[in-house]
Amino acid sequence: MTHTENPRVQNTPPVVLITGAARRIGAATAELFHAAGYQVIIHYNRSASDADKLCEKFNHLRDNSCLLVQADLNDRQGLEKIIDLVDSLGRLDVLVNNASSFYPTPLAGCNDQQWDDLINSNLKGPFFLTQGLAPQLQKTHGSIVNISDMHARQTLKSHPIYSIAKAGNIAMTKSMAVELAPNVRVNSVAPGAILWPEHEQDDTDKQDSVLSKVPMGRLGCEGDIAETVFFLGVNASYMTGQTIAVDGGSSNSL
Repeated sequence: MTHTENPRVQNTPPVVLITGAARRIGAATAELFHAAGYQVIIHYNRSASDADKLCEKFNHLRDNSCLLVQADLNDRQGLEKIIDLVDSLGRLDVLVNNASSFYPTPLAGCNDQQWDDLINSNLKGPFFLTQGLAPQLQKTHGSIVNISDMHARQTLKSHPIYSIAKAGNIAMTKSMAVELAPNVRVNSVAPGAILWPEHEQDDTDKQDSVLSKVPMGRLGCEGDIAETVFFLGVNASYMTGQTIAVDGGSSNSL
């Protein structure tokens, strides 16, 4: 069955939900899907001003083409709020699990709160959001794109919890691809050095060290990830369970 053969969705535009879509990679991904004619659901947690501006921009370009939902993905009620919104629309074609927490947790000093935060935002939240939205995605023969990280495979020193969470994200991608086949495809993108974390914007020594290990010798950009997400979400009709590294060749430089 194709999308257009489903009478419940054939007369409505395709819908994409992007978590953490107010800024950076999430916003770039939202721009790409919106330009392709999708109705975009922008999820955010704290970045209300950025989310409002982006949604206003989209709705100015095309009426009723964007919706906002604020939710904490660490909270079950937050997940249910997102699921209820999608159910009220009656359609979902692409889910992009982009929202993430990232910060160092050196082994000697990390704690339960950091574990819960990083595991929840990078793994538990996407897992249960996928579970809750699977029925809508099955109706449209839709797809899911998870955002993992190169450090799921090349662990980052002083970031053990984050690395573990992103490794689990890749395992989740493979598992969900099997669980939801053949009606829903599930893939992931593993970015490399794309944007400096906000707390490292002025650390030029660390930036130089990172770039020295990138064969292409430069930082990537949000669009590099957004275009790969769009490819996996929309065009890669015979791909599922895969993780594509977008890292300037870093994963080949060990």
